[in-house]
Amino acid sequence: MLGLTPYERKTYDLFNAFNDFFGDYDMGKFPAVSDFRTDIKDNGDSYALEAELPGFDKNDIKIDIENDLLTISAEKQTSNEEKDEKGKYIRRERSYGAVKRSFDVSAIDIDTIGAEYKDGILTLTLPKKKEAAPTARRLEIK
Repeated sequence: MLGLTPYERKTYDLFNAFNDFFGDYDMGKFPAVSDFRTDIKDNGDSYALEAELPGFDKNDIKIDIENDLLTISAEKQTSNEEKDEKGKYIRRERSYGAVKRSFDVSAIDIDTIGAEYKDGILTLTLPKKKEAAPTARRLEIK
């Protein structure tokens, strides 16, 4: 389970302890919109990772594995335009959203990971690597 914790390194500055106390809400900042909620459950021989990605289509979501780092990212763009008879805009709205999180999967058998997306929930099945059985052997003396 330790291997599936997301990377987040936080440093604390003694001179900015007051600002650190209030975290990201201080000075008009809000929590990062690039994160999404995930639940990780240990099923014994595997982990189940559930990520909440409401509003995204299956084609908007990408799962990449590189150097024992699993990255889930999703990106969505929408555009609505309304014009009058002369072709001038009455209303034009655009929105963009992107989220991304990474997890250490060094203890996971990456060749057998399974993924399913249903009703805004991405579910990954992450089988644990089999521990190598200790081998014993006798050396011959020459």
